[in-house]
Amino acid sequence: MTTPVAQIVDAAAYAQAVEDAVRAAAAYYEGGTSPLDDDTYDRLVRGIAAWEAEHPDEVLPDSPTGKVAGGAVEGDVPHTVAMLSLDNVFSAEEFTAWAASLARRVGHEVDQWSVEAKLDGLAVAARYTRGRLTRLITRGDGTAGEDVSHAAGTIEGLPENLSEPVSVEVRGEVLMTTAQFEHANEVRTGHGGQPFANPRNAAAGTLRAKDRAYTVPMTFFGYGLLPLPDTDTALAARLGDLAHSDLMVMAADLGVNTTASTAAPGRVARSSEQVLARVQEIAALRAQLPFGIDGIVIKADLAADQHTAGSGSRAPRWAIAYKLPAVEKITRLLEVEWNVGRTGIIAPRGVLEPVEIDGATITYATLHNPADITRRDLRLGDHVMVHRAGDVIPRIEAPVAHLRTGDEQPIVFPEACPRCGSAIDTSQERWRCEQGRNCHLVASLSYAAGRDQLDIEGLGATRVVQLVEAGLVADLADLFTLTREQLLGLDRMGETSTDNLLTAISAAKAQPLSRVLCALGVRGTGRSMSRRIARWFATMDNIRAADATAMQQVEGIGTEKAPSIVAELAELAPLIDKLVAAGVNMTEPGATPPSPVGADAGSDANAEGGPLTGMTVVVTGAMSGPLEKLSRNQMNELIERAGGRSSSSVSKKTTLVVAGENAGSKRAKAEALGIRLATPDEFATLVADYLL
Repeated sequence: MTTPVAQIVDAAAYAQAVEDAVRAAAAYYEGGTSPLDDDTYDRLVRGIAAWEAEHPDEVLPDSPTGKVAGGAVEGDVPHTVAMLSLDNVFSAEEFTAWAASLARRVGHEVDQWSVEAKLDGLAVAARYTRGRLTRLITRGDGTAGEDVSHAAGTIEGLPENLSEPVSVEVRGEVLMTTAQFEHANEVRTGHGGQPFANPRNAAAGTLRAKDRAYTVPMTFFGYGLLPLPDTDTALAARLGDLAHSDLMVMAADLGVNTTASTAAPGRVARSSEQVLARVQEIAALRAQLPFGIDGIVIKADLAADQHTAGSGSRAPRWAIAYKLPAVEKITRLLEVEWNVGRTGIIAPRGVLEPVEIDGATITYATLHNPADITRRDLRLGDHVMVHRAGDVIPRIEAPVAHLRTGDEQPIVFPEACPRCGSAIDTSQERWRCEQGRNCHLVASLSYAAGRDQLDIEGLGATRVVQLVEAGLVADLADLFTLTREQLLGLDRMGETSTDNLLTAISAAKAQPLSRVLCALGVRGTGRSMSRRIARWFATMDNIRAADATAMQQVEGIGTEKAPSIVAELAELAPLIDKLVAAGVNMTEPGATPPSPVGADAGSDANAEGGPLTGMTVVVTGAMSGPLEKLSRNQMNELIERAGGRSSSSVSKKTTLVVAGENAGSKRAKAEALGIRLATPDEFATLVADYLL
């Protein structure tokens, strides 16, 4: 990766860059706001450092290169030990060069490293006297910080009392998880305030707030443990001799939250190669973590190496931050488009001034729904914080309200369906055209005919348009009553193509219930959920007879989703009746009627004893051998025939990951979590009796 550096051409540009950096840091650390996103700030500071390296006699005293992060904020509580920042590297080559310089400094190759996620929050020091939390202090200028003890009761993971009555200082990061951030913005806007731009700003502003009419929770993760002046002598000596990894075990034993409780726990590496491998593993986990990280912290783990290396005025020489590409940038919201989906949902999409995030140029971002736009107080022309991580669809977090100029305009919501002009059902947060699926009938039918649904070969979007425009098809069931004469009357439909299409439509009648259910496009379900519903209830009659309580027996359907699925199926009743009359199959082969309430939800009695019974399986990468021609949906069907549960994401609940060629982040996450891996050939052998 190219090292990000802002180009500074002369002394005047340098002075302006220093002023901009100081202003941005002050705004962020004092109130949780900043005119710059993290990536822009990092580039600016790197540019300042590069210019200063060439002009060492012209370094300004306010330069951020000589200060710890947060140095713009003055504090009145002295730190017992300086609370320093970390220097950064941006590539494997830069880390290798830094590790070599550390080896020269300590006189040998470092053979024990600590590797931890770099949490995107605010550094604090928590002082405990005889096991009781007595003071909470920000980093400040590294020498002294601000007392924020008033916020201690709102921070999860920072216990009021340790499990042992010891006097120690716990250092760590205060942040907001994704869920806490969403909650904070709901509460903040509910009290008339502007939404926070991102979780990091939210944590920084909330930690210092003393006079708000509300409180919102935050989370603490410890990353350091050191003695205080009144710490027991034996304990102080022990803290000074323990490796960093052992200190983290001790902190957890005392009841302090650490990354050991997360999907990206701190690990010990025995070589630079292992360090870089762990960096890639954590980077691959980034998008799935419930909190933000902006890099990986790498430390010489042993206390002896740390003592020998020492520290500079700004940062320790035995630790470094390996920064990851930014996943958040500030850009402008230019326009809002209103698109109608195949089920009639009217979805807003933000049109952005193009911005590069994590190697991709982003011009569109998710806006969720009208209620979300109102809640976030978004306006056209706003500077907005846009978030993208890995393959996650970019989303607009919030407006950067302090950058408003007054020229921003309100977003106008549609009064009628933008596709067909019909009235809009606004009774729920997600607005919907009152015509429902009929509004976008072509998209609805094209989806139903797709390979993973009814698999009607020859019925592409162009042919669907013909059928709809000719008045031959008004819903899905009409496909099954088409005659040879009707099709021959269409342009470019000869006898062969007509007979082939009719054969494909006839074959679609015999598709299993799970595919029919998926073709109906019930909101809140998809391919996997349709299979689970079909295998649980066995017949469409059983599905239609189920109330919300019965629907919740299916794995993955909770109290919120169940009523909407039941209501949607009731709405589809006339269409389902027409499909039944047309001879479409409404049973799931091999499935049995529902288990009694209280039985193991989502289990498959017919696959009892199957090789995957009780297992959750994720497929990633390109399949080969006997599995080469199977689509991802067919792979998931195979998993479920063999008694397992298919999943699209790797978590602690995953039992097995089938990793084909070019398997990427999911394989890395499986390795990080210690989950069993199988090649396509190994998996094919395991489920050989269930391959069709």
